[in-house]
Amino acid sequence: MPIHPLWLLLILVAVLLVFGPSRLPELGSAVGKAMREFRKATSDLTSEVTTAAKPAEPQPPAESTAKGSSSEAKPSNS
Repeated sequence: MPIHPLWLLLILVAVLLVFGPSRLPELGSAVGKAMREFRKATSDLTSEVTTAAKPAEPQPPAESTAKGSSSEAKPSNS
């Protein structure tokens, strides 16, 4: 359901009556700061999820595990 422009005008008039014209710039800047923080938090969260979802690059196996069983890789004491 879309918001009708008349409703927006009515809300603006109600805010003007409640807070007065001198407080409107303060309220506007507070709303702007809150929107910026929200956008920053969402973009940070999105980038975190994106980097966590990327598959890790496969690393080559280490030398000791590539040669065979662990008994062959360890020197014997006898």
